[in-house]
Amino acid sequence: MGNSGKTLVFRGDFLYNRGLLFRSRAVSAYDNGFVWQDRQQATLFNSWRTGARLVNWWEKKLQFASRTDVGLRRSNNQDAYATRVAPDPEAWQRRGHLFLVADGMGAHAAGELASQLAADTVPHCYLKIQNQSPELALAEAVREANRDIHRRGQAHAEFKGMGTTCSSLLITQLGAYVAQVGDSRVYRLKTSGEFEQLSFDHSLVWELRRRGQLSGLDTASVPKNIITRSLGPSPEVEVDLEGPFPTQPGDIFLICSDGLSGQVEDPELAAILGSMDPEEASQALIDLANLRGGPDNITIVLVKVMETLGNEVNNNGSSVGIPSPPPTPVPPRVSIHFSQWIGLGFALLFILVGAFLAGVGSATTGILLIFLGTSAGLFSWFYRDPFQASATYFPKHGRYGNGPYMTLQSKEDEQFIARLNSLVLELEQAATDQNWSLDWTRFHEGCKQARKAADQKEYCKAVREYCLTISFMMNELRNQNAPSKT
Repeated sequence: MGNSGKTLVFRGDFLYNRGLLFRSRAVSAYDNGFVWQDRQQATLFNSWRTGARLVNWWEKKLQFASRTDVGLRRSNNQDAYATRVAPDPEAWQRRGHLFLVADGMGAHAAGELASQLAADTVPHCYLKIQNQSPELALAEAVREANRDIHRRGQAHAEFKGMGTTCSSLLITQLGAYVAQVGDSRVYRLKTSGEFEQLSFDHSLVWELRRRGQLSGLDTASVPKNIITRSLGPSPEVEVDLEGPFPTQPGDIFLICSDGLSGQVEDPELAAILGSMDPEEASQALIDLANLRGGPDNITIVLVKVMETLGNEVNNNGSSVGIPSPPPTPVPPRVSIHFSQWIGLGFALLFILVGAFLAGVGSATTGILLIFLGTSAGLFSWFYRDPFQASATYFPKHGRYGNGPYMTLQSKEDEQFIARLNSLVLELEQAATDQNWSLDWTRFHEGCKQARKAADQKEYCKAVREYCLTISFMMNELRNQNAPSKT
């Protein structure tokens, strides 16, 4: 990022006019007894209070945080997300926990509608499909969301061609599954320090690289905003299914739109995830992306596994246990395509004509037509669009897909510490130049703790203290431009 981008970020009028203020929506896992879902919808969780403290069935086993931010260059937010956490052990055993991020595209409000349809439809259809294993139900739910978005786009001229990415994470007792369409991403930071990208980017850059038509030196010349697959433009879509990836206590999953991954590098993502809890990290990542220009909407869902997810206890005290492996997956219900009906019609015509010819004396020709008609009919009946059947069966090695597609080892990075220190200094200079009114004691204490940790080679603590200080300053910046109450 060039210096000009940083200069613009620190102009208070720029931040105010671009709608930074009051546009960041934070979602806490445990907020007033509710688990918030999508953007504004909430459902009461199976929880109870002891005094003023909320006690939650999942509190010690799972932490998650979700945030979305419009960024600094966009006038509206076309991202959406959804979280569906099982309310009890029985529901966990049947369907696990579901999280997703969708990044819409399209003129006017089309992208916003497409992403929200994905965030609403996928969880709804997933929970409704009961005759398939969880991962296959998820893939079918994504395909159903695609059909719904496509129908809406075809029905209204202003929404025609609208689309959205959809990156879904399903955590079950057998492991984590990923259902992927588009270039939003699903990452995992393992307790070993390995940082993995579990999803494949359906982008021009990644497709060319997969085909061996692009070397590392050529990447900069290829447009990065061209995606090759999304929900909505076509009536059917291919869904990449990955997993299961075994989970362990301490694993952290990140689902994000490219408003984050395009501004914060993978090693930086790993460093922040490994140094902060989900709530802190989600805010720090959004602040860092905005400080680097915030050219797009930014959406984050963070999930941290706290304890082994298995052998849960029922409300009546009995053990739920780990379920046995699911039966061999069966193909999802697939509607017959229009072309199949045409093929069946021609097959029937061939059979009828062949039977007629055989009856009037042209036995050889008649039998040949009956054979061709029967073959064509069988082919038409059993033919399935590869897009619809892409996630039907287990591969031979027992897992779907080829992920992870990127793996790096998170390690101490003094250069990242130096970059965070530079951001803090620039924020301090901007605050001084614009005469901000803020708690300077708190700011200087944060800087002191961060630099002390860096000097003592306490890498994680230094990253956390610097990020907390940056988030504090960004919050103070919002407060500077907040309309005063009269």
